[in-house]
Amino acid sequence: MILQYFKKKENKEQIIATDQYKKILIESKIFLNENNFFKTKNYNTSFEIVCIFLIMFIRKNLLEENRKKYLKVNDELILIFISDLDESLREKGIGDMSIGKYVKSYVKKFYFRITKFPEVVNLYKNKSFIDYLMIIDLIKNDDYVNVSRKFSDKFEYFINSKN
Repeated sequence: MILQYFKKKENKEQIIATDQYKKILIESKIFLNENNFFKTKNYNTSFEIVCIFLIMFIRKNLLEENRKKYLKVNDELILIFISDLDESLREKGIGDMSIGKYVKSYVKKFYFRITKFPEVVNLYKNKSFIDYLMIIDLIKNDDYVNVSRKFSDKFEYFINSKN
């Protein structure tokens, strides 16, 4: 009986993380399709957008009142992200023998992006966020200020939206 309680409690964080990750995927797809400032629209561009939105959610969760609960949610978000990477790379045709190498390289990229992502909540016209966008090299025509505004608006949307 006690084990069921702990599993249910753990499942609440998993449910929140799953809902947030679904929201990230939906918003990433919309963001990619609605905007034409990306150099290319491929798997790597999609990966970068998902990374940015995932980092936004992780930062948003750290601002929540129940910090201990949301640390578990963040852990679940990362686990779901890694599992999704594995599955999507398999769908692209990468075999069992080399899938680990590819997943590991994308996870390293993600953790690198976390270290470079600015701490400031307001990303619009933030020099460090513009530098971040330059590092990931997705934007054509050097329209970084406009793109940072769009990401900032999306970040505000995430903060103000319900879980």
